[in-house]
Amino acid sequence: MTVVQACVRGGPEGRGGSPTAVLDDGPFGEGERRRVPGAAGASHAVFVTREGERDGHPAFSLRFFTSEGELPSCGHGTIAALGLLAARAGTDTYEVSLRAGGRTFAGRAVRKGPYAEVGFVHGPVELREPAGTESALVLPALGLAPDALGPGLRVASVGRPRLLVPVASRSALAALAPDMERLRAACDRLGLLGCYVHSAPTPSGRLAARMFAPSIGVPEDIANANGTACLAAHLAGRGVDRVSVDMGDSLGSPATIGATVEAGPSGPVVRLGGGVLVRRPGRRP
Repeated sequence: MTVVQACVRGGPEGRGGSPTAVLDDGPFGEGERRRVPGAAGASHAVFVTREGERDGHPAFSLRFFTSEGELPSCGHGTIAALGLLAARAGTDTYEVSLRAGGRTFAGRAVRKGPYAEVGFVHGPVELREPAGTESALVLPALGLAPDALGPGLRVASVGRPRLLVPVASRSALAALAPDMERLRAACDRLGLLGCYVHSAPTPSGRLAARMFAPSIGVPEDIANANGTACLAAHLAGRGVDRVSVDMGDSLGSPATIGATVEAGPSGPVVRLGGGVLVRRPGRRP
């Protein structure tokens, strides 16, 4: 097992990021998989299986777990796995075919020592207006003052739905202190993964966010790339096609995730990326 720092801030000399356990898959039971994140001091674990080659590139499948169970997808877990696979390969540029959450997609990493810039094409994002019950149950649990709420509340899904909650400023975001038991109860009742709370983007697309997901055993996520993909798809409808999202500051582990949105043949295409630090790459699967 290797603990990878995913979505570090500041490039090769950066710091922070989300500690993510990445390990070769094997005959593990459900309980064993759920214990790995806690044992590693991480919120998430990624299990990697080699699948030969696809389209002339090494092929792997990924499975993601928290202490509460399996997730259909995990953006920062995918970033972590890409960083580790690139470190194991030992090449400056690494391209791979990945399979996770029922889809196959390409990943790419450019290495500089233990650091790599990695990216991949995210899956489709579904967006809708929240129901009145969703807002009424979740917003009070966040402890969000009515005057701190910004425009553009949405429910977004990339396998499991989450509530995108805009706030008026970074200071309002930093001041949030959710009632985690109440928030978990609300999310469990509504079938929500959690809440991705974000500030408004600057003209260059820079913003801050916090992801609260007690329903999957993660009260607050250091880096949440799936939520960032959801936000990028939402903001693309308002003319913002590139975002750089700062997370983790409230937890003392600064992280940054980038996302771009391009027009595709069947709708918007979101590309996610981030910096990865791999100190000890471990053995090859």
